[in-house]
Amino acid sequence: MYDKKTYRIGIDARLAGQRHAGIGRYSENLIKNLIEISSEKNNKTAVKFILFFFDMEQAKEVLGDFFENENVEIVITSIKHYGFREQIILPKIYKKAKLDLLYVPHWNVPFLYEGKLILTIHDLLWYEQKGTQATTLKPWLYFIKYLAHKYVSRKAVQRALLIFVPTETVKETVTHYYPFAKNKIIVSKEGIAPDYQITLKQKIEIKQRIKKQLIYTGSLYPHKNLEIVIKSLSKIPKYKLLIISSRNIFIDQIKTLISNYKVKKQVVFLGYVPDKKLIELYQESMALVQPSLSEGFGLTGIEAMASHLPVLASDIKVFREIYQDAAFFFNPKSSEDFVNSLENLELANRKKTIERGLKIASQYSFEKMAKEIWSEFLKQL
Repeated sequence: MYDKKTYRIGIDARLAGQRHAGIGRYSENLIKNLIEISSEKNNKTAVKFILFFFDMEQAKEVLGDFFENENVEIVITSIKHYGFREQIILPKIYKKAKLDLLYVPHWNVPFLYEGKLILTIHDLLWYEQKGTQATTLKPWLYFIKYLAHKYVSRKAVQRALLIFVPTETVKETVTHYYPFAKNKIIVSKEGIAPDYQITLKQKIEIKQRIKKQLIYTGSLYPHKNLEIVIKSLSKIPKYKLLIISSRNIFIDQIKTLISNYKVKKQVVFLGYVPDKKLIELYQESMALVQPSLSEGFGLTGIEAMASHLPVLASDIKVFREIYQDAAFFFNPKSSEDFVNSLENLELANRKKTIERGLKIASQYSFEKMAKEIWSEFLKQL
């Protein structure tokens, strides 16, 4: 028997989908899995998901086959994230929706919203990597936004009933800045999308000729530390670097670095690449490079491992937590160490390296993550 009441769970989906990189992938897969879980016959709690999308195109793209699901109500809110209208207008939209619970997959919660709230904090990058070098904004505007961010994120942490984080490393960081939130933080590991789940289960086939190419997938923000890879290219002239990024912010700075280090012929910009094509590129390349100085998880590395691609990762705490013994680590501030790490990968048994990666990747599932989050949702209704 269903409960008499149908509970209304709101989800801020404005950052869902491919156009929003890591958070977009996380949100999309969480939403789909939550809808599926709530539709199961043995589910005894009636739920209607109120999904707040930026536009209908995004809603259709994210939901796919779930677009006309009976447990879904779509609300279009063409309000950009991190802006003034988000703080002032969005609370009124949430209130009108008569929500029993609101879930936001980020820290950008309107400080005027007073209902029950659960959120996910993927990282606290603004605390870890701050300064005018981390933005394209004018200094005065950056510092205004920085102070606003600190205020909004602190209010969100204070008011949230629960806070999901992807790693123990992020839990430590959040607890460091917000000690009062320690007892409401839950570590919920992220997962890999369906296409990667398929390759994860395929038989390992080592190609005779792996191309002398490295792949970088992600945004081009300074903390991603792509400069160390670009700087290293002159020491490995036979290699090419494929840069896959759906965002153009900071691309001019990256192109300047490429020019300064005189490695233009070794770098190829591919923009956005769909998952199936990306998997093909992964399977013909030497390695994925992840030179970040700060991360909350390491999703692209897990996806690469699931695609049978070794990973070269910066030696930072979160990557050690996620990748364990499956990656080749290097000092993110040393091009020499990066080259040495690549040489170690070349000399290693590739099949065994891939097997270690597959073992790690198999631990991560969006379905499992969604079940954990669904369970906590029900406790708060």
